Amino acid sequence: MDDQNKNLILATALSFLVILVWFILFPPPEQTDAPATEIATTDGTAVQAPSAATTQAGSGEVPLLDSNAPTEAEAPRVQIDTPRLKGSVSLLGGRIDELSLKDYRVSLDADAEIVEMLTPAGSTSAYYALYGWAPGTGLNAADVPGPLTEWSLESGETLSVGSPVTLRWSNGSGVTFRRILAVDEDYMFTVTQSVENSSTAPIGAAPYGILARHGVGEDADLPGLKNFFILHEGVVAMNDGTLSEIDYKDVRKFDIDPNEGAQAEVFQNKSDGWIGFTDHYWMATLIPGSGSAFKSAAKYDARRKIYQAETVLPTMTVAPGESAEVTTRLFAGAKEWESIRAYQKDGVQKFLDSIDWGWFFFLTKPIFWLLHQLNGLIGNMGWSIIGLTLIIKAIVFPLALKSYVSMAKMKELQPQMEALKEAAGDDRQKMQQGMMELYKKEKVNPAAGCLPILLQIPIFFSLYKVIFVTIELRQAPWFGPFRDLSMPDPTSIMNFFGWLPWAGPEAGSLAATILIGILPLLLGISMWLQQKLNPAPTDPTQAMIFAWMPWVFMFMLGSFASGLVVYWIANNTITFTQQYIIMRSHGYKPDVFGNIKSGFARKPKADKK
Repeated sequence: MDDQNKNLILATALSFLVILVWFILFPPPEQTDAPATEIATTDGTAVQAPSAATTQAGSGEVPLLDSNAPTEAEAPRVQIDTPRLKGSVSLLGGRIDELSLKDYRVSLDADAEIVEMLTPAGSTSAYYALYGWAPGTGLNAADVPGPLTEWSLESGETLSVGSPVTLRWSNGSGVTFRRILAVDEDYMFTVTQSVENSSTAPIGAAPYGILARHGVGEDADLPGLKNFFILHEGVVAMNDGTLSEIDYKDVRKFDIDPNEGAQAEVFQNKSDGWIGFTDHYWMATLIPGSGSAFKSAAKYDARRKIYQAETVLPTMTVAPGESAEVTTRLFAGAKEWESIRAYQKDGVQKFLDSIDWGWFFFLTKPIFWLLHQLNGLIGNMGWSIIGLTLIIKAIVFPLALKSYVSMAKMKELQPQMEALKEAAGDDRQKMQQGMMELYKKEKVNPAAGCLPILLQIPIFFSLYKVIFVTIELRQAPWFGPFRDLSMPDPTSIMNFFGWLPWAGPEAGSLAATILIGILPLLLGISMWLQQKLNPAPTDPTQAMIFAWMPWVFMFMLGSFASGLVVYWIANNTITFTQQYIIMRSHGYKPDVFGNIKSGFARKPKADKK
């Protein structure tokens, strides 16, 4: 490997290291909330920004949300009980506002609580879904059910798979509203809203859906959010095939939309789409019926710190003696590949894009698909990651073969290159010209040896994204102490990698970064051995940087997800084996032990003059 090749490898590795350090030490800065603004209500069929409990009477006005509304703990409730969900619906407003995920726990502790998805108004960080009708022709705010309207249970007892419930409310003026709630075996609710006009005049109303999240502080985001640069948490929306991802801090920076009377961003959808809030592993999404036009909006009320996602369908006119209904859906649960893919096949446009695949989606999607398939066959995510590494290395092997062959030829040309250096002396231009002629004559590409390294960078980041973002890696065990491959190595030098009867340092602490576990140590050793396939660079600065690089990466990557470190160790091991075999097949015998020995040898002191 000549100096140019070594410099390119060195520059690539250092650039990679700088990127890691920068994003870990200096994540994108958080923005403070926008100043509180008085929001005036306006007429129209759009859902307005959160304000008082209801607006003043008027055509097309919609009930508003209030963070100071009475607690719903004492309101009548309808229980939700499915194989994967438990919770309840409050008859006060007909809100879906208590929901927990039976299959997921907040930690690996035996007594850990199951994950709580939705919580009612009045609780800390309330998060709930609310449906209703915006009044139009012949109706005012008092004639339609609002957030604090108490519904009656007309039919059904417990909302479960195959057992819907029907809520009913009459305005006393000949108009009756019903809401039928159904739920499937996973995380999808079907909400059918109907209005029956028994009055003597036509009426108009626009059906809407709201998802509301109550914030917790002037400069704080919602509890449980990771606030990490690689992960999107906030509003996620699909608008006629275009994906929008808006972080909570960016929602707080929205301008006041005079038509909405709030800080808002509005999307007009011609036929298909959805909008909601996404967290690391969980998501709640409003999904209007496929094929119908609708308006969606993301809003923020700076006074009450309420984030709001909403959909509003066109106004429906109902003649006397007639009725009308509309069916929409609500997803509230875990962002599982299988479930979300099934809903996409069932007509939810590009629903798989709700998972944050990142810039390298063309790599992260197939990488996750392959990892998911391997896990289905093997039944262990750790061994599946190793299997994935073998497959990736097999796919890129033709390129790697050319690279390693080129590197072997470079070794064969080493004597001629040394002769050129001696003949050129201090004339670097003459030396470069001579080397280019030599490469051309022998058909050698000096940059080919760097191609596998350059290719590894997007693959590494894509796998990092997959391991960090997808719920299938959450709390996925390997063996022994490795019970969650989405978390850093739980072992430590401090307790001799789990053999001594005391706990290691707390994860995320400086001590945990320094007193690394067994996986980061193996990573450093594998990188170090890979370097020993070749003698150390003759340039002392390069030699020093190359000597330190494995150990720097060992500490840098030690705090990464252990599944990613497993991949890197497997990748280094396979790469070492491939390089060694290919070099020997081309007549070059790597002196690994000799290179290791020379690395420990004391350097002679320079003669003093």
